[in-house]
Amino acid sequence: MGRSSRPRVPFNTLAYAKFFAVVFVVVWLLANRRWAKLLPWCALAGTALAYPTWLGLGLASLAGGFTLLLCRRTTPEHAGAAAASVGVNAAALSWLCYRDHHTDPVSLALGALGAPGAGGSVFGVALVLCAAAACFAVVRAKKVRLLFILGASYVFYAHWDWRFLPLIWGSSTADWLLGNAIAKSRGPRRRKLWLCGTVVLNLGFLGFFKYFNFGVESVSTALAALGYEPPEIALRVALPIGISFFTFESMSYVIDIYRGHIEPRKSYLEYLSFVAFFPHLVAGPIVRPRDLLPQLGDPPRFNVAEGGEGLFLIATGLVKKVAIGDYLALNLIDRVFDAPLQYSALECYVAVVAYAVQIYCDFSGYTDIAIGSALLLGVRFPKNFNAPYKAVDIADFWHRWHISLSTWLRDYLYVPLGGNRKGAGRTYVNLMLTMLLGGLWHGANWTFVAWGGLHGGALALTRAWQRRRWRSRAPDPPGGLLLWRLIGVVATFHWVCAGWIFFRAETFSKAALLFERLTTMTVYHPNLHGSVLAVLALGLGSHWAPEAWYVRLQSGFVALPAPAQGVALLAVGLVLREVVSSESVPFVYFQF
Repeated sequence: MGRSSRPRVPFNTLAYAKFFAVVFVVVWLLANRRWAKLLPWCALAGTALAYPTWLGLGLASLAGGFTLLLCRRTTPEHAGAAAASVGVNAAALSWLCYRDHHTDPVSLALGALGAPGAGGSVFGVALVLCAAAACFAVVRAKKVRLLFILGASYVFYAHWDWRFLPLIWGSSTADWLLGNAIAKSRGPRRRKLWLCGTVVLNLGFLGFFKYFNFGVESVSTALAALGYEPPEIALRVALPIGISFFTFESMSYVIDIYRGHIEPRKSYLEYLSFVAFFPHLVAGPIVRPRDLLPQLGDPPRFNVAEGGEGLFLIATGLVKKVAIGDYLALNLIDRVFDAPLQYSALECYVAVVAYAVQIYCDFSGYTDIAIGSALLLGVRFPKNFNAPYKAVDIADFWHRWHISLSTWLRDYLYVPLGGNRKGAGRTYVNLMLTMLLGGLWHGANWTFVAWGGLHGGALALTRAWQRRRWRSRAPDPPGGLLLWRLIGVVATFHWVCAGWIFFRAETFSKAALLFERLTTMTVYHPNLHGSVLAVLALGLGSHWAPEAWYVRLQSGFVALPAPAQGVALLAVGLVLREVVSSESVPFVYFQF
């Protein structure tokens, strides 16, 4: 399954902004079924704006006026008006595409996604007719808003590689059917059989696509160390973007039905939308079925306060990602981790701390954008970060970092392994196994396993220390609780930073080089420019600032009138334009 071209990342800031603007407008137009007839016109208007000509814009304006008239003067159930809207806009769109691009609109859209089309042939005409029929069905459907969200989510995923669409659709469909089968089964044996089906299916997909290359390379390396040179394996498996996230979400649905925590969803459409919902599709957060499915099934909701909160989260997420994370990565972190021998111990130390800031700003920034985008569509995601570097120990860190993953690992891996119910020794083993597998989940590399082992060992030690203190009922340490909390925060932060070295390094040898440089204790620092230190200080300072400041800032933005919010967002956009680099920095968690 090799790839002939480099995969496209489905998140370029400007491209995502355009995509989300279209989705937002259409979703809220379709919240009232009367305006569903505008859907065919949206395709015409989008094409006219993407390839602007006076003729195209004029044609879109005329068709828009006609469609708006149909919306205002007919009932939502009027089939003739729906047919007229689809027919007029499809004809105008087809004529415009054939005139300007010498192909039909469906083939033009498929080409934009990198998928094969059939332009200029009888198959192209057939594609247009099929698309028009599908559009008519969507316009007439009662859940047209949900259909559009599902379609938009699949387009979002297809922008990376359309060939993996059958994977996400097939995985979702299988789990929906397995969940229904478990609910209908009476005997525990049959229920366990269906549960094993979803575990084998999802972990099989995940294992093949994510760990096939890793397994082959590991076996080859082990055999080579024993003196045997295995034959070269030509098959290379491409990693579908976001597979770790949508696999965990889909699998948790079936497990929750088996446990009796939720009832199976009757709507196949709702379930497909739950798995593919684009704001959290490729990098989380991992949203539980009980949190997201009811919101997709309920009538859409929107209020001004939630809208302001969503815009604020998107703006802060972009500032974290672009102004802090990307700047530190391009101007210090990447250089040091690529060639640590060229830098002093002090520069390496600052780079490690900067990477801790980068990965937090990068991932929590994406999460803020995802939560804000979902809020603007009337859906609320749970919180995924809570100032993790304020943690006083590793257990506290995992209560604050990537909360959706840590709770998933707890509920679906640690607890089934036995949790803390089978004695202290088994508890420590379960903690270590959970974190080792959690590390491997992050990436097919032994460095991720080492990262998980560091956290698993620290969790076990923390647990043992807490049990000992609880049993001895020891008083607070001398010197005051505040001092010892400060020591705990500093020690935890540096332990986490040591783990980030394995997380960031491509190999153990590169990680060892960085640790070796740190032990030299050299302090020359010509590469620590003032701007880098200022951005690092901004990242650390904003992280450790009192949470009340952030809440007050968000509340103040939400309370502003819409024009003032617009001015504030424009100011943020201008600042980002000035600091953004010409070199694109993909989101760190896109690789998982």
